[in-house]
Amino acid sequence: MLWACIALPRLALDAVLRRVPDPSRPLALVSGPAQLRHLHAVNAAAAEAGLKPGMRLSAAHALLSDVAMVEYDPASEARWQRFLAAWAYRHSSQVSARWPGAIVLEVRASFRLFGPWPRFEARLREELEGLGFSHRIALAPTPRAARVFAGLRDGFAVTGEGAMREALARVPVRRAALPGNAGERLQRMGVHTLGDLRMLPRDGLRRRFGVELLEHLDRLHGDADDPLALYAPPDHFDGRIDLGFEVESHQALLFPLRRLIVDLATYLSARDGGVQRFTLRLEHEARHALPSHEADQVQHDAVRFTEVPVGLLAAERDAGLLFELTRNRLEQVALPAPVIGLRLLARELPPFVPAERDLFDTRPAQAVPWPQLRERLRARLGDEAVHRVAPSGDPRPERAWRRADAGEDGDAACLAPAPRRPPRPAWLLPRPVPLRDPRLRIVSGPERLESGWWDGDDARRDYYVLETSRGQRAWAFAPPGEREGWMLHGWFA
Repeated sequence: MLWACIALPRLALDAVLRRVPDPSRPLALVSGPAQLRHLHAVNAAAAEAGLKPGMRLSAAHALLSDVAMVEYDPASEARWQRFLAAWAYRHSSQVSARWPGAIVLEVRASFRLFGPWPRFEARLREELEGLGFSHRIALAPTPRAARVFAGLRDGFAVTGEGAMREALARVPVRRAALPGNAGERLQRMGVHTLGDLRMLPRDGLRRRFGVELLEHLDRLHGDADDPLALYAPPDHFDGRIDLGFEVESHQALLFPLRRLIVDLATYLSARDGGVQRFTLRLEHEARHALPSHEADQVQHDAVRFTEVPVGLLAAERDAGLLFELTRNRLEQVALPAPVIGLRLLARELPPFVPAERDLFDTRPAQAVPWPQLRERLRARLGDEAVHRVAPSGDPRPERAWRRADAGEDGDAACLAPAPRRPPRPAWLLPRPVPLRDPRLRIVSGPERLESGWWDGDDARRDYYVLETSRGQRAWAFAPPGEREGWMLHGWFA
């Protein structure tokens, strides 16, 4: 087996930067008790001004007064690690987020799908950069070795166990992710590398450092199995962005909304599924009272929010389409109060079936497939504005069709064989009108139609295909058994 480790050295900071409109402005994460506030992480602009992790908050304000401060949230960091584990699941069936700030995945089985490791690695880096997360990647035969190498050298790759052991022998003990403070203690004892550590008697190491150190070394070098808790994707998506300030316009919500939709599309791609219904929640502060007559506005003691439901006729997972549909729905909602957060909930995740395409597709490059155009029209004009024409089974021509919902399955009507009928005109008149022409010629007919006795609109007609003196093909009927008093009902093309 071959394991790739994706180290995420700035996971908490990147999770905040990807939701702010201008990530180039100085920003820092703050943690610690109220009397000992300090910087947990800083972005590049803040670092250039002299700010660094561990600095006291008062000293940071003295150096840079306009730096943006965001509270460090360990729970949010853990959620983003799980999100990236879901992203990695699209590349491998064996993914683990066991260690904080890192994800490991088995990649040898994926080479046949994604190509050799250099191409696979480039794909991982490209997608991570698109998601907005800085990273370091390393490859090794064991997950623990890959994690150690990722912390030492970005891009390091070793595929053989012998080469891995030689590389590990040169790793400093303080950088070997040893359990507890064993690395610092061994360094003070004069043991500088893992090679030196492996030469020491195991009984003495067990008495001084416990069995955990020996188990770590065995699993690190591949001498013992390393049982990892593998990631299993959840059956729903729940993403949230805290805006950090009050937003009173739809336009200012589009940037964080796009981020949420991209995250949803990434999650769906990892599951190889789609979404058909989801809800966007616009969160408001509790002090803002919402109108009680609005059906889509919910109030609780702690949270007040406005719900924007988004429904599709078929499962989709294209980020651009989902964003456009959600934006159109959002723009139709009046904001009853300033928005302080966005939350996207998707619980119905049916399988995604891509639309069938011809091998030699002759559509223009800018043409929109019908399913996407249908969804855009429904989002912009309303669900009731788009419908289709479906057969009703009534033999009377004026009642042979009905208005059906755009998402209604029309395949069921096609399962039963349709009765064989003579040709029907392409142009059916709204109501029959008298046909007066002294030189009518009967082309075919009659076709007897007797129906409607059950609803009081009985129809007894003989239909003919007629040719007029001008060469037009008409579809007309007369009373049964007669060939006069023609009523025109349609024209053939």
